[in-house]
This record gives sequence, C-alpha cells and structure tokens, in this order.
Amino acid sequence: MVRRAMTRNKPYIAASSYLNAAPLCYSFVFGEQRNQCEFLSDAAPARCSEMLAEGRADAALIPVIEYQRVAGLKVAPGACVASKSEVRSVLLASRVPLERVRTVALDNSSRTSAALIQIILGHFCGVEATYRQAPPALADMLETNDAALIIGDPAMLIDRSSLHIYDLAEEWRKHTDLPFVFAFWAIRADSTAWPGNPDGPVYDDSSEHKIDFNAAKAEGLAHAEQLAEMYSERLGLPRGDLLTYLTENISYDLDEECLRGLRLYYDLAHRCALIAEPRDLVFLY
Repeated sequence: MVRRAMTRNKPYIAASSYLNAAPLCYSFVFGEQRNQCEFLSDAAPARCSEMLAEGRADAALIPVIEYQRVAGLKVAPGACVASKSEVRSVLLASRVPLERVRTVALDNSSRTSAALIQIILGHFCGVEATYRQAPPALADMLETNDAALIIGDPAMLIDRSSLHIYDLAEEWRKHTDLPFVFAFWAIRADSTAWPGNPDGPVYDDSSEHKIDFNAAKAEGLAHAEQLAEMYSERLGLPRGDLLTYLTENISYDLDEECLRGLRLYYDLAHRCALIAEPRDLVFLY
C-alpha cells in the first residue's frame, strides 16, 4: 500500500548515485534546480522505489518494473535511462555459455534487470534456471551459481578476462529490435508539487518549488564532460570511456521507440508471471 506523502516545505526527490543516472540528477544536486527540492541519493535503484512507495520521497528515478508493483504513481514524460544498443552497465557475468546457465545470482539492488534476465533466459532462450537475490559481490555470487547479474557502476568494473559476459540491452535488442528502458521518473499521484495532481495538499498553494525533469535532463547532458571527469576519479576508469558511456551507450529520451520497447517488456514480464496484468502508463501531463 502506498503511504500518503507527508507535508514538506520542498518536494523530496530520490535517485541512484550510479553514473547512468547522473545527467538526470545534476540539476538537483549542482545546477539550476538545486534549491527547488531536497535530493535523496542511494546507490541502489530499488531503494529509491521503496522511498517513493513509503512516502519518504515525492518523486524518484525508479526501475521501470516498479511502476507495475507500486500503486498511485504517474510518469514524468520525456526523460529516462535507456539503451538503444549495448548498455555496458547491466551485465550477466557467467562461468558457462548462456545456454548452459542453470543458476543465477541477482544483484539485490536491481528490479528491472532482474526481471529482464528472466525474460531473456526463459522466454527468448528457452533456458530453465533458478534465481536468488544476492549482494553485488561477483566472486561470492559466482562461487555457488553459474552466473551473476550485476548492474550500475560495479558492472563497469568487472574483469571480463575469464568470464562469459552478456550485455542485457544488447541481448534485448537482438531479440526485439527495440531499445530497453531501465528507469524513469515516477511521481506520487497525491503530490501537489506538480500541476495536475489536486489530491493533496502536500505543499502550500504558494509553493514555488516546481520541478522540471526535462530541463534537468538538458542541463545534465550539457555537463556530461564534467560528470565523466568526476566519476573517472571515483571509479578509476578513463574519462573518455565514461563520456562515451554517457553520450552513446545511454539514451535519456523517453521517445516513442523507447515506449514501444517498454510496453513490450511489460507484456513479456506478465507472460513470464513476473508482474500481474500490466497497467497502462499514466503520465503526469
């Protein structure tokens, strides 16, 4: 059950601290909208969804599968974390070839990708496997499993020399010829921080704390080089590689092609009994 959002002076916004989310969050942390909200950061996308569901956040960058599991949400149009080719940061690392995988450890910070690998293996490849949640420690995950799902910044640090590595966005594209959407901004439907949600009041009518997610996206992408430099120091990876990741591997536009891929994902998740009957996307405006 979704708890009612508490009255606050500013909207609370939650998002992952992974590099793939950084351009969507830059404005709220460093940029023009930094005084418009209270920004909550957590490495795990799944915990951002929990904050939203529990009313600790008014909006969050959530794994897209969670829209189907948490009631009372609307989607901010135009912005997302997606990939139209290979994503590089959502990987299945396996000791055996894909067709021989029988046991998979799932990164417990993931929700969307955990469902995606079950669709790829079960629906596309006809592989029957068992799955269990685990902390994202690759060596421990592979000690008792054939393969491990790793997402976000840890996936970019994997030593690929002795493993079979499968990029989940690339696998999805191979089977569907569509992009894959990993996350989007979701807003509690009872929040009055944005126009069109009259069920509050959560904020005073006089509040000027209005959030523009598309303006935030544009500002963040304009600072992609700065973000690549910042995360290069944090992750110990070349700045140029991270800039390529932000500008080529990740797509931040929730366009019509991405929406087709998203709706197919929901349909297949339902067919694989990973969600109930899919709910249509309800946009904020």
